[in-house]
Amino acid sequence: MRGLGKSLALVVLVGVLLGGLWNIVIPSQVGAAEPYKIGAVFSITGVGSFLGEPEKKTAEMIAEEVNKKGGINGHPLELVVYDDESDTTKCNLAVKKLIKKDEVPVIVGPTRSGETLAVVSVVEEAHVPLISCATSYKIVTPIESRQWVFKVAASDAHVVAKLFDYMKAKGWTKIAIMTDSTGYGASAREEFLRLAPESGITILADERFGPQDTDLTPQLTKIRSTQPQAIVNWSVGPTQIIAVKNWRDLGMDSIPLFQSHGFGSKKNLELAGKAAEGVMLALARVNVGPILPDGQPQKKAILDYTKAYEDRFKEPISSFGGHASDAMNLAIAALQAVGPDPAKIRDYLEKTTKFVGMHGIFNFSPQDHNGLSKDDLEMVVVKNGDWALATW
Repeated sequence: MRGLGKSLALVVLVGVLLGGLWNIVIPSQVGAAEPYKIGAVFSITGVGSFLGEPEKKTAEMIAEEVNKKGGINGHPLELVVYDDESDTTKCNLAVKKLIKKDEVPVIVGPTRSGETLAVVSVVEEAHVPLISCATSYKIVTPIESRQWVFKVAASDAHVVAKLFDYMKAKGWTKIAIMTDSTGYGASAREEFLRLAPESGITILADERFGPQDTDLTPQLTKIRSTQPQAIVNWSVGPTQIIAVKNWRDLGMDSIPLFQSHGFGSKKNLELAGKAAEGVMLALARVNVGPILPDGQPQKKAILDYTKAYEDRFKEPISSFGGHASDAMNLAIAALQAVGPDPAKIRDYLEKTTKFVGMHGIFNFSPQDHNGLSKDDLEMVVVKNGDWALATW
């Protein structure tokens, strides 16, 4: 016992010396059976921390619940979590450590598109399945070079298509877009430009900005001069809030403002305050469980997750924790079905259909490693400081 204590103390000391690069969640129940491992990489710190922190909390909560119930087929679940610090180089290093040092058979995360795209070649070469929490369609396209990569967030193509459907239903066909220069914004911009002509949408203005910009008034002023019927801002982090406040301060609220699904956290509503009233977005149903119609197939699972998370962490759920919930539960289902064999896990995931998750009902296939469609999204509007279902 004294030796075990010294070993644990050494683990803690090494973690401290490494400056937060990684954190290991030791299973709460240790049985005779060898633990099953799941690796995880989230942006727990850095600019993406507001995304990665709820993902980490969710993953740890689920792992602990699994172990309280006896593990997976009698095997304790060991969750190995690394913080990529919202940095592509550190993410690449973390994924390599998970594969080579920790020998995990499946990885959940990373949090963001840029970090995920930076490690696609790593997991493909190592033949270890990865279930990303990020959005870009490029994560799973082209499928020929993404055989070991899956993702649980709706693709930007799905969100853009949903927004276009809603706009056309309202008679808004002349719009403006403003996107940040990150991989997240650049990927969506490509989809706006690609899908607009076939959707009957004309893009009157196409403005860009940096993720560190503190004033988007110049972009919005240029947009106003084109007289669009609607505006879409696509970014994450502070610029989401800046866009809303600048739009309101410029008196442009007669032009409907749409946000990306990256706005899907009530913390954003708190930060934007009354300026966010009327802002619209296409959002995963995990955010709006209580107001979904009774009988909606995802509602019970969403309400169960919402209660567990909010009771434990005393904060609202978000899209981002929902990403980790789906990724973890898919990995656990695969481990339960086929054990800790990476190739068998990959094959199991690819054949998974009718999987009820936070972000939709997943139907994976050899041609589709996202398994979702625009129909897995709801059009949502900010009303009285909360989410409400938008009227079509």
